[in-house]
Amino acid sequence: MSVLVSLDRLLRRFGTFTAVNALSLDVQRGEVFGLVGPNGAGKSTTIKMLTTLLPPTAGTATIAGYDLLHQQAQVRRIIGYVPQALSADGTLTGYENLLIFARLYDLSRRDAARRAAAALEFMGLADAAHKLARTYSGGMIRRLEVAQALLHEPQVLFLDEPTVGLDPVARKAVWQHLDEIRAQTGMTLFLTTHYMEEADSLCQRVAIMHRGEISALGTPETLKASLGQADATLDDVFAHYTGAVLETGGSFRDTSRTRRTAARLG
Repeated sequence: MSVLVSLDRLLRRFGTFTAVNALSLDVQRGEVFGLVGPNGAGKSTTIKMLTTLLPPTAGTATIAGYDLLHQQAQVRRIIGYVPQALSADGTLTGYENLLIFARLYDLSRRDAARRAAAALEFMGLADAAHKLARTYSGGMIRRLEVAQALLHEPQVLFLDEPTVGLDPVARKAVWQHLDEIRAQTGMTLFLTTHYMEEADSLCQRVAIMHRGEISALGTPETLKASLGQADATLDDVFAHYTGAVLETGGSFRDTSRTRRTAARLG
């Protein structure tokens, strides 16, 4: 595999507060990479910098060889982003949401219609394509947002807390579809999550972030082995390297409220 996402001493300050402190790491093409950490650790800030939504204070990063600071248009063409904040419009149907999103990438009407139908089918939403998004369950909303992010066939998909606020059944459905996407397309997935079982079962490597820095990085197996306990879990690893205990929660309204809270805290 080759490096697709590369960070070199990436730094972000807000006034005197350092949210991300000289972060350096590489993510391989086709990898499922997880970034975990307590609220306020700098995960969402890192994602926002990598998706060009927030400029770094210092340092550099490249995605598929494109410079994050000087080639933002090229970067945006090759990335997909599923944010914490609710991005689906409840007053539009699922299909209409995708068509609106397709315009951002200058897709022709024919391509937009074809890709929207295919994305809805793949995410298990074909039967609900022409229903208003506000009638969707939380899991359906999240799958709709993933479908939006996939319309332009990105090389890397960034997901910020992709299953926040979802019940276990909905979470499982979202991850099954994401796993199928990676298996079928070889797409790189870069995600943040508070669910250690997700990171353990889905991510090939996990970075534990604490106070703006990486405190541990490796495969889930390597990280668990680092504790020297035969029965160690990734929850144990999280607590060991951060000194923190995890705290983790629909309808359209429930999902919106949960994500607003998560966005304020993250």
